[in-house]
Amino acid sequence: MSTDSPISSQSTSATPLAPEATRPLAMNTSPRLLPDVANDTAPQFQSPIDRVGMSGIEVAILVRGEDDVLMRTPAKVDAYVSLDDPATKGIHMSRLYLSLQNELHAEFSQKQIERILGRFLETHNEMSQSAYLQFSFEHMIQRASLLSDNTAWRSYPVQVEALKQGGTVKYRVHVRLTYSSACPCSAALSRQLLQQQFEEQFYGHNWLSASTVLSWLGSNNTLIAVPHSQRSHADITVDLDETRNDLPVDEIIQRIEGVLNTAVQAAVKRADEQEFARLNGENLMFCEDAARRMKSAIDPMPGVVDYRIQASHFESLHPHDAVAIVVKGISGGMVP
Repeated sequence: MSTDSPISSQSTSATPLAPEATRPLAMNTSPRLLPDVANDTAPQFQSPIDRVGMSGIEVAILVRGEDDVLMRTPAKVDAYVSLDDPATKGIHMSRLYLSLQNELHAEFSQKQIERILGRFLETHNEMSQSAYLQFSFEHMIQRASLLSDNTAWRSYPVQVEALKQGGTVKYRVHVRLTYSSACPCSAALSRQLLQQQFEEQFYGHNWLSASTVLSWLGSNNTLIAVPHSQRSHADITVDLDETRNDLPVDEIIQRIEGVLNTAVQAAVKRADEQEFARLNGENLMFCEDAARRMKSAIDPMPGVVDYRIQASHFESLHPHDAVAIVVKGISGGMVP
Protein backbone atom coordinates (compact mmCIF):
# COMPACT_ATOMS: atom_id res chain seq x y z
CA MET A 1 0.00 0.00 0.00
CA SER A 2 1.24 3.42 -0.87
CA THR A 3 2.53 5.36 2.09
CA ASP A 4 1.16 8.57 0.74
CA SER A 5 -2.40 7.24 0.79
CA PRO A 6 -4.73 9.58 2.70
CA ILE A 7 -6.08 6.63 4.64
CA SER A 8 -3.75 3.88 5.74
CA SER A 9 -4.19 1.03 8.14
CA GLN A 10 -0.47 1.34 8.98
CA SER A 11 -0.67 5.02 9.83
CA THR A 12 -0.18 5.60 13.52
CA SER A 13 -0.04 9.36 13.58
CA ALA A 14 -3.18 11.39 14.16
CA THR A 15 -3.73 14.97 14.98
CA PRO A 16 -5.69 15.22 18.27
CA LEU A 17 -8.82 17.36 18.31
CA ALA A 18 -8.68 20.60 20.13
CA PRO A 19 -10.25 20.29 23.57
CA GLU A 20 -12.91 22.86 22.75
CA ALA A 21 -14.02 20.84 19.71
CA THR A 22 -15.01 17.90 21.92
CA ARG A 23 -17.35 19.96 24.08
CA PRO A 24 -21.10 19.42 23.50
CA LEU A 25 -23.01 22.26 21.93
CA ALA A 26 -24.94 24.32 24.40
CA MET A 27 -28.71 23.52 24.38
CA ASN A 28 -31.19 26.33 23.96
CA THR A 29 -33.73 25.68 26.71
CA SER A 30 -36.07 28.51 25.78
CA PRO A 31 -39.41 27.48 24.19
CA ARG A 32 -39.36 27.45 20.42
CA LEU A 33 -42.16 29.04 18.41
CA LEU A 34 -43.39 26.27 16.12
CA PRO A 35 -44.49 27.22 12.60
CA ASP A 36 -48.25 27.49 12.00
CA VAL A 37 -48.78 27.29 8.25
CA ALA A 38 -52.58 27.38 8.51
CA ASN A 39 -52.44 30.76 10.26
CA ASP A 40 -49.29 32.27 8.77
CA THR A 41 -49.90 31.71 5.06
CA ALA A 42 -52.71 32.50 2.64
CA PRO A 43 -54.25 30.03 0.18
CA GLN A 44 -53.23 30.30 -3.45
CA PHE A 45 -56.88 30.03 -4.53
CA GLN A 46 -59.28 31.79 -2.19
CA SER A 47 -62.77 30.36 -1.84
CA PRO A 48 -64.97 28.94 0.95
CA ILE A 49 -65.19 25.17 1.52
CA ASP A 50 -68.39 23.42 2.61
CA ARG A 51 -66.79 20.86 4.93
CA VAL A 52 -63.26 20.29 6.16
CA GLY A 53 -62.21 17.82 8.82
CA MET A 54 -61.52 14.14 9.44
CA SER A 55 -63.27 10.86 8.68
CA GLY A 56 -62.99 7.47 10.36
CA ILE A 57 -61.85 8.71 13.77
CA GLU A 58 -61.68 5.76 16.17
CA VAL A 59 -63.60 6.34 19.41
CA ALA A 60 -65.56 4.52 22.10
CA ILE A 61 -69.05 5.75 22.97
CA LEU A 62 -71.40 4.92 25.83
CA VAL A 63 -74.69 3.55 24.44
CA ARG A 64 -77.64 2.74 26.69
CA GLY A 65 -79.08 -0.71 26.07
CA GLU A 66 -82.62 -2.02 26.39
CA ASP A 67 -81.85 -3.10 29.97
CA ASP A 68 -80.93 0.53 30.80
CA VAL A 69 -77.24 -0.37 31.15
CA LEU A 70 -74.57 1.76 29.48
CA MET A 71 -72.29 -0.21 27.18
CA ARG A 72 -68.97 1.01 25.82
CA THR A 73 -69.17 0.57 22.07
CA PRO A 74 -66.49 1.13 19.42
CA ALA A 75 -67.44 3.69 16.78
CA LYS A 76 -66.05 5.63 13.83
CA VAL A 77 -66.66 9.38 13.62
CA ASP A 78 -66.58 11.88 10.78
CA ALA A 79 -66.01 15.43 12.10
CA TYR A 80 -66.20 18.55 9.95
CA VAL A 81 -66.65 22.31 10.05
CA SER A 82 -67.22 24.68 7.17
CA LEU A 83 -64.40 26.95 6.07
CA ASP A 84 -66.33 30.11 5.29
CA ASP A 85 -63.42 32.56 5.30
CA PRO A 86 -61.91 32.31 1.80
CA ALA A 87 -58.66 33.90 2.96
CA THR A 88 -57.99 31.28 5.66
CA LYS A 89 -55.69 28.50 4.49
CA GLY A 90 -56.94 25.73 6.77
CA ILE A 91 -58.84 24.74 9.91
CA HIS A 92 -57.40 23.40 13.19
CA MET A 93 -57.76 19.61 12.87
CA SER A 94 -56.40 18.93 16.36
CA ARG A 95 -59.08 21.16 17.89
CA LEU A 96 -61.79 19.02 16.32
CA TYR A 97 -60.14 15.82 17.48
CA LEU A 98 -59.60 16.96 21.07
CA SER A 99 -63.06 18.53 21.35
CA LEU A 100 -64.55 15.20 20.30
CA GLN A 101 -62.44 13.08 22.66
CA ASN A 102 -63.05 15.34 25.66
CA GLU A 103 -66.84 14.87 25.47
CA LEU A 104 -67.03 11.08 25.07
CA HIS A 105 -67.14 10.31 28.80
CA ALA A 106 -70.91 10.97 28.83
CA GLU A 107 -73.81 8.92 27.44
CA PHE A 108 -74.24 9.05 23.67
CA SER A 109 -77.22 11.34 23.09
CA GLN A 110 -78.42 14.47 21.35
CA LYS A 111 -77.12 16.56 24.25
CA GLN A 112 -73.64 15.09 23.90
CA ILE A 113 -73.63 15.66 20.14
CA GLU A 114 -74.74 19.26 20.55
CA ARG A 115 -71.97 19.92 23.06
CA ILE A 116 -69.40 18.58 20.60
CA LEU A 117 -70.78 20.59 17.68
CA GLY A 118 -70.84 23.72 19.81
CA ARG A 119 -67.22 23.18 20.80
CA PHE A 120 -66.25 22.72 17.15
CA LEU A 121 -67.66 26.15 16.33
CA GLU A 122 -66.22 27.80 19.45
CA THR A 123 -62.73 26.71 18.47
CA HIS A 124 -63.25 27.89 14.88
CA ASN A 125 -65.41 30.95 15.47
CA GLU A 126 -63.25 33.15 13.27
CA MET A 127 -63.69 30.96 10.18
CA SER A 128 -66.64 28.52 10.48
CA GLN A 129 -70.42 28.88 10.70
CA SER A 130 -71.52 25.24 10.54
CA ALA A 131 -70.36 21.93 12.02
CA TYR A 132 -71.13 18.32 11.16
CA LEU A 133 -70.78 14.95 12.92
CA GLN A 134 -71.45 11.38 11.88
CA PHE A 135 -71.19 8.44 14.29
CA SER A 136 -71.08 4.90 12.83
CA PHE A 137 -71.34 1.93 15.19
CA GLU A 138 -72.97 -1.45 15.85
CA HIS A 139 -75.99 -1.28 18.16
CA MET A 140 -76.24 -4.48 20.22
CA ILE A 141 -79.58 -5.97 21.30
CA GLN A 142 -80.34 -9.27 23.02
CA ARG A 143 -82.94 -11.28 21.12
CA ALA A 144 -85.02 -14.17 22.43
CA SER A 145 -85.42 -17.27 20.26
CA LEU A 146 -88.76 -17.78 18.55
CA LEU A 147 -89.83 -20.78 20.64
CA SER A 148 -86.94 -22.21 22.65
CA ASP A 149 -85.80 -20.67 25.92
CA ASN A 150 -82.64 -19.04 24.57
CA THR A 151 -81.31 -15.52 24.07
CA ALA A 152 -78.36 -14.20 22.10
CA TRP A 153 -76.93 -10.93 20.84
CA ARG A 154 -77.74 -9.32 17.50
CA SER A 155 -75.95 -6.26 16.11
CA TYR A 156 -77.47 -3.53 13.94
CA PRO A 157 -75.31 -1.10 11.94
CA VAL A 158 -76.25 2.48 12.86
CA GLN A 159 -75.26 5.91 11.60
CA VAL A 160 -76.23 9.13 13.35
CA GLU A 161 -75.65 12.42 11.52
CA ALA A 162 -75.97 15.91 12.99
CA LEU A 163 -75.55 19.31 11.35
CA LYS A 164 -75.37 22.54 13.38
CA GLN A 165 -76.02 25.67 11.36
CA GLY A 166 -77.60 28.99 12.21
CA GLY A 167 -78.24 28.06 15.84
CA THR A 168 -80.19 24.87 15.06
CA VAL A 169 -79.17 21.21 14.91
CA LYS A 170 -80.69 18.79 12.42
CA TYR A 171 -80.50 15.04 12.99
CA ARG A 172 -80.59 12.07 10.64
CA VAL A 173 -80.61 8.44 11.84
CA HIS A 174 -79.84 5.44 9.64
CA VAL A 175 -80.37 1.81 10.70
CA ARG A 176 -79.77 -1.40 8.74
CA LEU A 177 -81.79 -4.51 9.60
CA THR A 178 -81.38 -8.02 8.19
CA TYR A 179 -84.41 -10.15 7.42
CA SER A 180 -85.45 -13.13 5.32
CA SER A 181 -87.58 -12.75 2.18
CA ALA A 182 -89.26 -15.79 0.63
CA CYS A 183 -90.29 -15.24 -3.01
CA PRO A 184 -94.08 -15.36 -3.67
CA CYS A 185 -93.53 -16.39 -7.30
CA SER A 186 -91.23 -19.24 -6.35
CA ALA A 187 -93.72 -20.40 -3.72
CA ALA A 188 -96.58 -20.45 -6.27
CA LEU A 189 -94.50 -22.39 -8.81
CA SER A 190 -93.49 -24.90 -6.13
CA ARG A 191 -97.13 -25.39 -5.11
CA GLN A 192 -98.05 -26.06 -8.73
CA LEU A 193 -95.41 -28.77 -9.00
CA LEU A 194 -96.72 -30.32 -5.78
CA GLN A 195 -100.25 -30.35 -7.21
CA GLN A 196 -98.93 -31.94 -10.40
CA GLN A 197 -97.10 -34.62 -8.42
CA PHE A 198 -100.21 -35.35 -6.36
CA GLU A 199 -102.29 -35.69 -9.51
CA GLU A 200 -99.80 -38.12 -11.09
CA GLN A 201 -99.56 -40.15 -7.88
CA PHE A 202 -103.27 -40.54 -7.25
CA TYR A 203 -104.82 -40.18 -10.72
CA GLY A 204 -107.87 -42.45 -11.03
CA HIS A 205 -108.35 -42.86 -7.29
CA ASN A 206 -111.98 -42.14 -6.46
CA TRP A 207 -111.39 -42.09 -2.74
CA LEU A 208 -108.37 -41.40 -0.53
CA SER A 209 -108.15 -41.70 3.22
CA ALA A 210 -106.75 -38.86 5.26
CA SER A 211 -103.99 -41.18 6.55
CA THR A 212 -102.93 -41.97 2.97
CA VAL A 213 -102.67 -38.28 2.07
CA LEU A 214 -100.90 -37.53 5.35
CA SER A 215 -98.37 -40.29 4.73
CA TRP A 216 -97.75 -39.07 1.18
CA LEU A 217 -97.23 -35.48 2.36
CA GLY A 218 -94.57 -36.71 4.77
CA SER A 219 -92.64 -38.64 2.12
CA ASN A 220 -89.79 -37.48 -0.08
CA ASN A 221 -92.18 -37.41 -3.01
CA THR A 222 -93.39 -33.98 -1.94
CA LEU A 223 -89.90 -32.41 -1.93
CA ILE A 224 -89.79 -31.95 -5.67
CA ALA A 225 -89.49 -28.14 -5.40
CA VAL A 226 -88.46 -25.74 -2.63
CA PRO A 227 -89.35 -22.02 -2.79
CA HIS A 228 -86.26 -19.84 -2.73
CA SER A 229 -85.65 -17.20 -0.10
CA GLN A 230 -82.77 -14.88 0.58
CA ARG A 231 -81.11 -12.84 3.29
CA SER A 232 -82.23 -9.23 2.81
CA HIS A 233 -81.39 -5.76 4.08
CA ALA A 234 -83.72 -2.99 5.18
CA ASP A 235 -82.00 0.39 5.14
CA ILE A 236 -84.04 2.99 7.02
CA THR A 237 -83.01 6.64 7.10
CA VAL A 238 -85.12 9.23 8.94
CA ASP A 239 -84.82 12.99 9.40
CA LEU A 240 -86.00 14.16 12.83
CA ASP A 241 -87.73 17.39 13.79
CA GLU A 242 -87.24 19.49 16.91
CA THR A 243 -89.90 17.56 18.86
CA ARG A 244 -87.60 14.53 19.15
CA ASN A 245 -85.01 14.85 21.89
CA ASP A 246 -83.83 11.26 21.47
CA LEU A 247 -82.14 9.11 18.84
CA PRO A 248 -84.86 6.52 18.06
CA VAL A 249 -82.69 3.59 17.03
CA ASP A 250 -84.55 1.00 19.11
CA GLU A 251 -87.94 2.32 17.98
CA ILE A 252 -86.99 2.02 14.30
CA ILE A 253 -85.78 -1.56 14.85
CA GLN A 254 -88.94 -2.57 16.71
CA ARG A 255 -91.25 -1.01 14.12
CA ILE A 256 -89.51 -2.56 11.12
CA GLU A 257 -89.00 -6.04 12.56
CA GLY A 258 -92.60 -5.98 13.79
CA VAL A 259 -94.02 -5.33 10.33
CA LEU A 260 -91.69 -7.67 8.39
CA ASN A 261 -92.02 -10.62 10.85
CA THR A 262 -88.98 -12.44 9.41
CA ALA A 263 -85.97 -10.89 11.15
CA VAL A 264 -82.95 -13.20 11.08
CA GLN A 265 -82.40 -15.14 14.28
CA ALA A 266 -79.52 -15.61 16.72
CA ALA A 267 -79.84 -18.75 18.90
CA VAL A 268 -81.79 -21.41 16.95
CA LYS A 269 -82.96 -24.91 17.91
CA ARG A 270 -85.00 -27.15 15.57
CA ALA A 271 -88.29 -25.81 16.91
CA ASP A 272 -87.09 -22.24 16.24
CA GLU A 273 -86.04 -23.16 12.70
CA GLN A 274 -89.42 -24.69 12.00
CA GLU A 275 -91.17 -21.62 13.34
CA PHE A 276 -88.93 -19.42 11.19
CA ALA A 277 -89.92 -21.47 8.12
CA ARG A 278 -93.59 -21.03 9.05
CA LEU A 279 -93.18 -17.26 9.40
CA ASN A 280 -91.48 -17.09 6.02
CA GLY A 281 -94.39 -19.00 4.50
CA GLU A 282 -96.88 -16.60 6.06
CA ASN A 283 -94.91 -13.53 4.94
CA LEU A 284 -94.00 -14.12 1.29
CA MET A 285 -92.50 -10.87 0.01
CA PHE A 286 -91.25 -9.29 -3.15
CA CYS A 287 -88.99 -6.32 -2.45
CA GLU A 288 -91.99 -4.12 -3.33
CA ASP A 289 -94.03 -5.79 -0.58
CA ALA A 290 -91.26 -5.29 1.96
CA ALA A 291 -90.86 -1.60 1.06
CA ARG A 292 -94.61 -0.98 1.44
CA ARG A 293 -94.70 -2.77 4.78
CA MET A 294 -91.83 -0.66 6.09
CA LYS A 295 -93.43 2.54 4.81
CA SER A 296 -96.57 1.70 6.80
CA ALA A 297 -94.40 1.36 9.93
CA ILE A 298 -92.42 4.60 9.51
CA ASP A 299 -95.23 6.86 8.22
CA PRO A 300 -96.92 7.24 11.66
CA MET A 301 -93.64 7.55 13.58
CA PRO A 302 -93.70 10.77 15.67
CA GLY A 303 -91.12 13.44 14.92
CA VAL A 304 -90.08 12.09 11.52
CA VAL A 305 -90.16 14.82 8.86
CA ASP A 306 -88.62 12.79 6.06
CA TYR A 307 -87.46 9.26 5.36
CA ARG A 308 -85.81 6.98 2.82
CA ILE A 309 -86.54 3.25 2.91
CA GLN A 310 -84.70 0.68 0.82
CA ALA A 311 -85.46 -3.04 0.63
CA SER A 312 -82.60 -5.05 -0.92
CA HIS A 313 -83.21 -8.75 -1.60
CA PHE A 314 -79.97 -10.60 -2.39
CA GLU A 315 -81.41 -13.04 -4.86
CA SER A 316 -80.53 -16.73 -4.77
CA LEU A 317 -82.04 -17.13 -8.27
CA HIS A 318 -80.01 -14.32 -9.90
CA PRO A 319 -76.49 -12.92 -9.47
CA HIS A 320 -78.03 -9.46 -9.05
CA ASP A 321 -80.21 -7.95 -6.31
CA ALA A 322 -83.86 -6.93 -6.29
CA VAL A 323 -84.29 -3.45 -4.79
CA ALA A 324 -87.25 -1.21 -3.93
CA ILE A 325 -86.95 2.35 -2.59
CA VAL A 326 -89.63 4.60 -1.14
CA VAL A 327 -89.04 8.21 -0.07
CA LYS A 328 -91.26 10.69 1.73
CA GLY A 329 -89.28 13.50 0.15
CA ILE A 330 -90.82 16.61 1.73
CA SER A 331 -87.68 18.17 3.21
CA GLY A 332 -85.82 18.38 -0.07
CA GLY A 333 -82.85 16.50 1.34
CA MET A 334 -83.90 12.92 0.64
CA VAL A 335 -83.59 11.50 -2.84
CA PRO A 336 -83.62 7.86 -4.03
